[in-house]
Amino acid sequence: MAVRRAIQGIDGPDPLSQLLGDAQYIADDGLATAAYLSLALGKPLLLEGAPGVGKTEAAKAIASVLGRELVRLQCYEGIDAAASMYEWNFPRQMLAIRQAGDDYVNLYDDRFLIARPILQALEAPRDRVLLIDEIDRADHEFEAFLLEFLSDFTLSIPERGTVRAEEPPVVILTSNRTRELHEALRRRCIYHWIGYPSPELEQRIVMMRASTVAEDTARRVVAAVNALRAEPLAKPPGVAETVEWAEAATLLNRGGGSWPRAFARAIGVVLKDQDDLDYIAPRIDALLSESAA
Repeated sequence: MAVRRAIQGIDGPDPLSQLLGDAQYIADDGLATAAYLSLALGKPLLLEGAPGVGKTEAAKAIASVLGRELVRLQCYEGIDAAASMYEWNFPRQMLAIRQAGDDYVNLYDDRFLIARPILQALEAPRDRVLLIDEIDRADHEFEAFLLEFLSDFTLSIPERGTVRAEEPPVVILTSNRTRELHEALRRRCIYHWIGYPSPELEQRIVMMRASTVAEDTARRVVAAVNALRAEPLAKPPGVAETVEWAEAATLLNRGGGSWPRAFARAIGVVLKDQDDLDYIAPRIDALLSESAA
């Protein structure tokens, strides 16, 4: 019953998809269904896909739909439990001791506790959505810690006791699949793979996110981006780059001119790797001309 409070008024994937659209995120049926089941069942949502396909944006949109604050835990190599859970403010503790003189100081008072994303989510599960971003960048030890957290949604603070969420918080994990996640972690989640959108869907996204871009420009840039993705690039462009390329080319083409030329001049917006730029440079005119046909 407590979990149902998180999706009050959302009685299926279709209403959720519509609300996500109102939050400027176009979700296909697979994503809307996975997100709905995650909310309804009180289980974490694991979103995997290539960089730039909209995994983090999906989490932001879900938080917006629920009217909650998004608390983001950005993972990286070497991240530890302290960076994700809590820390004690040691300098402030020392200052309090000096100022107190002979008086007693509770060094584990709330004023000395620095809540990190996991503790923030546990303290206010009805007000926050926890995003564990790029979990594949963390090491196996941190992943093992997350397994325990996702099992019972509790956190032990030796100086204070156990913090337990009054209801399961909404948790969304993303992975770029730079490494395989542990099977036990996957079992605890509702899983969805986000691929590159179809040309039609990507054109809709461009039109939604870039209001100054004409429909014909959106069609041209989506065709060009899909041609680039078919090339053996180190860093294929994501959806965000598609939107930015359309906006940049529109700016460069003000006053008239050649669309292929505008796209070529703005190529640094969509390709952000020197080797990729060097590879595409001799072929960019032909590629853009074919895409515009």
